[in-house]
Amino acid sequence: MGDFINFLGNNLADFWTYTGFANATYQHLFMICIGLFFIYLAIAKEFEPMLLIPIGFGILIGNIPFNMDAGLQVGIYEQGSVLNILYQGVTSGWYPPLIFLGIGAMTDFSALISNPKLMLIGAAAQFGIFGAYIIALFFGFDPMQAGAIGIIGGADGPTAIFLSSKLAPNLMGAIAVSAYSYMALVPVIQPPIMRLLTTKKERLIRMKPPRVVSHTEKVMFPIIGLLLTTFLVPSGLPLLGMLFFGNLLKESGVTRRLAETARGPLIDVITILLGVTVGASTQASEFLTWDSIKIFALGAFSFIIATTAGVLFVKIFNLVLKKGNKINPLIGNAGVSAVPDSARISQVVGLEYDPTNYLLMHAMGPNVAGVIGSAVAAGILLGFLM
Repeated sequence: MGDFINFLGNNLADFWTYTGFANATYQHLFMICIGLFFIYLAIAKEFEPMLLIPIGFGILIGNIPFNMDAGLQVGIYEQGSVLNILYQGVTSGWYPPLIFLGIGAMTDFSALISNPKLMLIGAAAQFGIFGAYIIALFFGFDPMQAGAIGIIGGADGPTAIFLSSKLAPNLMGAIAVSAYSYMALVPVIQPPIMRLLTTKKERLIRMKPPRVVSHTEKVMFPIIGLLLTTFLVPSGLPLLGMLFFGNLLKESGVTRRLAETARGPLIDVITILLGVTVGASTQASEFLTWDSIKIFALGAFSFIIATTAGVLFVKIFNLVLKKGNKINPLIGNAGVSAVPDSARISQVVGLEYDPTNYLLMHAMGPNVAGVIGSAVAAGILLGFLM
């Protein structure tokens, strides 16, 4: 009987060493709280729930403590584990292009086609990327890491993941979480900057209604857009190619089923896999470093630079535009590629000062231009840093 009790006691002691309770550290508990906070923001505040719920739950999954020496093969960084296999879509960089395929299939570029000068606002907002790149170099990051961090300023999660997987795989978790966090915080970060940089007179500017865009123009846009951007920046081909291909599926009118698949089931499945695996990659031992804190600080700064650059560019551009063709600078914030949230912020802030001035359609121009701009910027960084 005594031998049996000893045997049972030893088994229970061994079992205890495998449990999360025995292996938990304060770092694991801290990251679990971060995951719960993301889920709270998604459900209670409705901040990007399609992104923050998968990422938040992924953080919980990635920070369940276990005995690393037990050979359980359940962690995302353990070769051969299910999570590790799913994570290869992130590390190999093939989730982001599929996301861009879906984005292209759901995006209407009419506002940009009808008023091409709005493309310049999307380009101006990319100053946030290159500004953050320069500052990251001063913070001690090497050029490839700085390039991966700078892309956060584009407010484009898939682009940030794609670039960091190529330039700085060891920082990808922090960069991805930072990018998606600031995308979710668009309604909090951008309005104060917009109000600070504009006058009441500027906020009341009414823009001409966008002209009607023909079907031919819509079909030609993704073809011409692909050729112009990828001839200029061939390294952006994976993102730009899939973006414009998805848009052609939408606008051709003869591939409706393919377009619906790309913007529906396909992008939903990839978003789930991307969010959960990126969240799970924030394992406490890999994520809680000083570099991660620096990345979050630089991400916030780059986002502020991008918003500021977009608004100030419109104000300067208005100096050379004729009366009646002025652009409301409140749409300058939409140059970041957080589609369509930043365009909605332009609308919301504009309505505060004139309840009859609808800016959404105008803001969608620089907003979709920002998607193209961030992919081009990623291609430029990839081209001269690789």
